Amino acid sequence: MRRARHAFTVSVLAALLGTVLTGPAAASPAAGGRGGFNDWSCEPGADHPNPVVLVHGTRDNKDTTWRALGPKLVREGYCAFALTYGVIPDAPVVEEVVGGLMPIEYSAAELAGFVARVRSATGARQVDIVGYSQGTIVPTYYAKLLDGRGKIDRYVSLAPGWDGTNVAGMANLYGLLRALGLGWVSRLLTDCRACTQLLSDSPTLRTLHEGGIFLPEITYTNIVTRYDEIAVPYTTGLGEGPNVTNIVLQDGCPADRVNHVGIVIDPNALGHVLNALDPANAAPVPCVPMQPVKPSG
Repeated sequence: MRRARHAFTVSVLAALLGTVLTGPAAASPAAGGRGGFNDWSCEPGADHPNPVVLVHGTRDNKDTTWRALGPKLVREGYCAFALTYGVIPDAPVVEEVVGGLMPIEYSAAELAGFVARVRSATGARQVDIVGYSQGTIVPTYYAKLLDGRGKIDRYVSLAPGWDGTNVAGMANLYGLLRALGLGWVSRLLTDCRACTQLLSDSPTLRTLHEGGIFLPEITYTNIVTRYDEIAVPYTTGLGEGPNVTNIVLQDGCPADRVNHVGIVIDPNALGHVLNALDPANAAPVPCVPMQPVKPSG
């Protein structure tokens, strides 16, 4: 009976880690940024002096996550840049590049190099960050542990999980496996090496919370949805501090039922992103009714 219970536990963990912590699937990415982002000749203007660096989520890439926001930023006059991070080395060559799979510290080092390239190309002293899901934790690691704090001005987070996720009790389940000396099982069952780091009370998140997860030099905006099915509970994406603003989409738009996967294409959420990047010229965000978005593929 005990062996059967362990087998069931392992199978559930495999299913959760392999399919739940995923980003939105879409068509294969183009070689460069769609809609004009990643233009390395872009020169920031006086209206938007900080380049914007976009950081995608788990099992995703720059073109899929930022297919709506990337072109929108370019139309608004921003120099916008995005990377695909966390691709497993020597992974089979496929049509669609899949990133956000390597450990957080590995991906944060990639982000550090990318930000350095953006700053060098544009001459900017600082960048603004817009991150989604895991792409909110990776820049936090960069800011706190890789000397990135002075290089970030505004930090806008879509569906963050500052306290980690316990979706479907996954954090509790992983904690049980670790207590039984079986934490290695989860690492064998998924190619997502960052996923267990995103669970509530993971060693990585405990390290990031030491001394406070929000740095005083950075202005933070957290944008969350009550219907988030992956960052659970959705309040894991909220924070406290004089330099922290929290936006729950349904507080201003009850008709917005967007979920975790759909928040990156939600016009309400994107309106709040633009306002967070340029608060001096903030505009009212119309309430556009939205339904949950299902991953394709």
